[in-house]
Amino acid sequence: MSGIDHIGLWNRCLDIIRDNVPAQAFKTWFLPIKPLKYENKELVLQVPSQFFYEYLEDKFVDLLRRTIYKVMGEGTKLMYNIMVVQQPQADVKIPSTPHVPTSPQRVVVRKEVPRMPIADLDPHLNPDYNFDTFIEGYSNKLSRSVGEAVAEHPAKTFNPLFLYGASGVGKTHLANAIGLKIKELYPEKRVLYISAHLFQIQYTDSVRNNTINDFINFYQSIDILIIDDIQEFAGVTKTQNTFFHIFNHLHQNGKQLILTSDRAPVLLQGIEDRLITRFKWGMVAELEKPTVELRKSILWNKIRRDGLQFPTEVVDYIAENVEDSIRDLEGIVISIMAHATIYNKDVTLELAQRIVHKVVANSPGKTITVDDIISTVCNHFGLEPTAIHTRSRKREVVQARQIAMYLSKNYTNFSTAKIGSLIGNKDHATVLYACKTIKELREVDKSFRTELDEIQTELNQQRKPVIH
Repeated sequence: MSGIDHIGLWNRCLDIIRDNVPAQAFKTWFLPIKPLKYENKELVLQVPSQFFYEYLEDKFVDLLRRTIYKVMGEGTKLMYNIMVVQQPQADVKIPSTPHVPTSPQRVVVRKEVPRMPIADLDPHLNPDYNFDTFIEGYSNKLSRSVGEAVAEHPAKTFNPLFLYGASGVGKTHLANAIGLKIKELYPEKRVLYISAHLFQIQYTDSVRNNTINDFINFYQSIDILIIDDIQEFAGVTKTQNTFFHIFNHLHQNGKQLILTSDRAPVLLQGIEDRLITRFKWGMVAELEKPTVELRKSILWNKIRRDGLQFPTEVVDYIAENVEDSIRDLEGIVISIMAHATIYNKDVTLELAQRIVHKVVANSPGKTITVDDIISTVCNHFGLEPTAIHTRSRKREVVQARQIAMYLSKNYTNFSTAKIGSLIGNKDHATVLYACKTIKELREVDKSFRTELDEIQTELNQQRKPVIH
């Protein structure tokens, strides 16, 4: 049977497949396949990567099997050769299975793959978020210890490492600290920190630009992948599917994954079960809300680091009244110093009390309304509040309207339909688009992010203590 024209047989298969899948899917997932041979009722196909193989088996195995049976006869075996970059002689032959592969250990391709020649990867790590500046306390002791173990022996101890906790408890700081320590101990390793939202944007762009294979190959070249706010993947099935295969590739090739989330894996909604299962493979560590003693330590550390002078009673008051977020603690220190400097006043307990009541979002106070948001946004941009409700398509009006919708979604419990009716009488789809636009701009445009943060600070300062 060795004389059978395997290329001709595969081309007949392609003619059938072309009629059964979208044109873009055919171009992306079938044209790169090369038929190597057909003998003894066994068809061997060469595919560009392990991800490629996994995707075919996950999405198209039934179509492939039906087509091959139709062209070559029932019982034909389908085998894959995974092409190893720059070393085709090291191809790994893998049989197709009659069902979707579930165990990532089923296929292991490691060490034969050479380092991808990508120059000087920027890890996008914040140098200020290191272990020296990560203050340890009872609420984060376990997470810190686990993080240090991962940094010293990446992919040898806890893989993946899943860090979770409420906003502002130090997840991003700890994840960065691990990445920085790994770069210090293993400078040759490719480390990358990225938010889940930006990962999603990159994936969407790669699909739009037909560069999905470049996107996948890049992420498969990472040694330590840190993804922040993984809960942002909720509901985006295609992004989750791609990340699932990238996760499998990295994990089984001895690469470290570090993930952060605002909740435990079991509480993640809109995330596929197969991903949640993988999130729990290694170590799930919680960063709890800081205790009052840890809050005091964090405050004193920042005050001394910045060369400031604060009375003990002021530090104690802040620590006892700002319970949830480390980020809020540091922001309040900055605000107090700004007020003291501008008005040439001493740092006093009275000043600290006023700042805490203004800044802390959970202080009893005024509820922010849509009208407050519209007024604050328009005041910031020098617009009349009525402008937002007009049909104007001027860039500054459109952006102000979109920001107002985005903030209303964050600050109120109104539905998108309700927000649309209150801002320009728009429908819920317009509000969803506005929120998506502002979120993406905030992610990629530093000046815009700064401006948005200023507006939010102005809103937070409107939360005044309730007077009984």
